[in-house]
Amino acid sequence: MKVVIALGSNIGDTNSHLHHAIDELGKSVNVRAVSSFYKTAPVGGPPQDDYLNAVLIGECDLDPLDLLVAMQEIETMAGRTREIQWGPRTLDLDLITYGDHAIVEPHLELPHPRAHERSFVLEPWLEIDPDAQIPGRGHIRDLLAELQR
Repeated sequence: MKVVIALGSNIGDTNSHLHHAIDELGKSVNVRAVSSFYKTAPVGGPPQDDYLNAVLIGECDLDPLDLLVAMQEIETMAGRTREIQWGPRTLDLDLITYGDHAIVEPHLELPHPRAHERSFVLEPWLEIDPDAQIPGRGHIRDLLAELQR
């Protein structure tokens, strides 16, 4: 199944955190493409440093919840803690889409419910998949253009 995963980091060696996460994700996901790294301002939460963000596209045979667990284990290995909602973090991995599946569960909602509002997801995604769509939301190029207006 085609998966889109957003990566972000704003604590410590952000570049290394993202590279390590990509390597670790490669154990569960057949990585097809990774965007450039984008420096972006934080959205929401307390005052904090800018983020380094990227998007990864791959193929995965894991169940979406199992993939989420694997992603959270990678975050934990990177020193991620969850005390402050939308606070700074060593690593943040978000499952954006899992094929065209629509899932609403307590710990997972797909497509990601706020991806269409986040240029730090849409811009790197557009770089590596210009024809991509978020199921139920539309083409990412149109969504990004709307945000930039």
